[in-house]
Amino acid sequence: MLSYRPGDSVVHRLDPRSKLLVQFGLAIAVVAHPTVPWLVGATLLSLLVLAAARLSPLAVLRSYRIVIAVLVLAPVLAGVALGPPWFRIEPALRSARLVARVVPVLFVSAAYLTTTPVRATRAAVQRLVPGKPGQLLGVGMALVVRLFPVVLGDVREVRDAMLARGGERRPVWVRARLLVVRSLDRTLARSDRLSVALRARCFAWNPTLPPLSFERRDYPVLAVGIALTLSPTTLLF
Repeated sequence: MLSYRPGDSVVHRLDPRSKLLVQFGLAIAVVAHPTVPWLVGATLLSLLVLAAARLSPLAVLRSYRIVIAVLVLAPVLAGVALGPPWFRIEPALRSARLVARVVPVLFVSAAYLTTTPVRATRAAVQRLVPGKPGQLLGVGMALVVRLFPVVLGDVREVRDAMLARGGERRPVWVRARLLVVRSLDRTLARSDRLSVALRARCFAWNPTLPPLSFERRDYPVLAVGIALTLSPTTLLF
């Protein structure tokens, strides 16, 4: 699972606010411009970001393999017809073009997750959204980033335990029910332990966060993020 890895790449040294803006702008751009040229450009940009973060696209695809599998399935389902010719090419291609917009966003998000500490993300969010809403959003993002890989690990452990006990011989719906129930039970137990741990460590809503400052290298990234964010306005002219 993708998580923060210390390093000295170009993306590691960027301010988290500029990286968040690029993610936000790229997501807006690929949704506002569902055309092949924009898709190709967004994909090339995301590959450039991965190279700057020293990440392999194949490693990112493996980390997102479940998401990718769902995305690949969508065009197949879109092309299936209930009568002759049984499979329609045009709806499948249209669905594939729409689904492919998610891949560049996943690539850029992977670069952000592996190059940005959780505390820096919280600091960026609380500076962008002032007051209590920003504190709540910052805490929520920090907890999600920290807990999501752990929860996925619990799900994998439950699945492996079921397979070790011959679970593959049970009906699919039984396996799905057991996986969901036991994974949810582990997640709730982990949330209870997290609550106790936060109280034991005197959790503060407004801790001393790391200082953030824009450097010279951040301004070109900010310009790219702003251009991507404002790209839908070109449709108005």
